[in-house]
Amino acid sequence: MRIDIVSLFPEIFPVVGDVGVTGRARRLGLWSMHVWNPRDFTEDVHRTVDDRPYGGGPGMVMLAEPLEKALDAALAARAAGPGVDGAGHVPVILMSPAGRRFDQAMAQELADSPGAVFVCGRYEGVDQRFIERRVTHEISLGDFVLSGGEIAALACIDATVRLLPGALNDAQSARQDSFNEATSGLLDSPHYTRPEVYHGLEVPEVLRSGHHANIEAWRRQQSLAITAQRRPDLIEAARRAGRLTKKDEAFLASLQPRLA
Repeated sequence: MRIDIVSLFPEIFPVVGDVGVTGRARRLGLWSMHVWNPRDFTEDVHRTVDDRPYGGGPGMVMLAEPLEKALDAALAARAAGPGVDGAGHVPVILMSPAGRRFDQAMAQELADSPGAVFVCGRYEGVDQRFIERRVTHEISLGDFVLSGGEIAALACIDATVRLLPGALNDAQSARQDSFNEATSGLLDSPHYTRPEVYHGLEVPEVLRSGHHANIEAWRRQQSLAITAQRRPDLIEAARRAGRLTKKDEAFLASLQPRLA
C-alpha cells in the first residue's frame, strides 16, 4: 500500500513512518509513504501558499494552484510506481470538519485498497475550487477543530496500517479491537496482566482458570456491558445489523436494572 500526503509540514510524518507498529510495517515493505510540500510547487520568491479570503474575515486561505500541482506530482509518481493503481483510481482525501466521520470500517476499506492521497489543510481553510475539482473524499475525526489536517491524517494512517496483513505480530490482535466486525462492532473487554494482585485488586478468577469457553463468554459479557453503559449507540447498531445472539440479548436484558 502506498500513502501520499500533501502537507506544508512534512517533518510531522516520520512519527508514523519510523516509529512503532507503523514504522515496523514500513520497514517490512508493507506500505510506503511519500510527502509533498505545496511550497515546492510555487514560483515566487516567498513560496506563497495562502492569501486573504474573498469577502473579508480573519485568517488566510490555502491557494488552489500549489495544492493542485503537489497533488499532480503525487498522482504522477503513483502512476509511474510499481504495484499501485494508476492516478485515476486513488482516493484524494481532504481532512475536513465537513467530512464523513472516520471509523474502523473506513480504516479497513483503506487497508484493503492500494492506498490514498491525504491532503492536509491549514489556516482558515482550502480554496473551495480545489476541493470541487480534485478532492474525492472528505474525512473528519470528530466535532472539534485542529490547527491543521496533519494530526488527523496521522490518526487515519495509523489506524489503517495496523490492519495490513503482517503489520501486527499476532494477526488476531486486530480482530479483538474495539469496533471490529469480529467483536460485533462493540467496545473491547478489559485486559489484565501480572501480577495477579495489584494494590488489592485481583485479576478476575475466570481469566486464571484456563477454561477457554468460560473466558470467551466472560469477555463477550464484559464487552456487552461496557458498550451498553458507555456507547449504547453501538449496541443498537449491532442489533440492527443482526450481530447480537439470543444469549447477548438475554444478558443485556439482565443489565437493565443496573443501567437504569
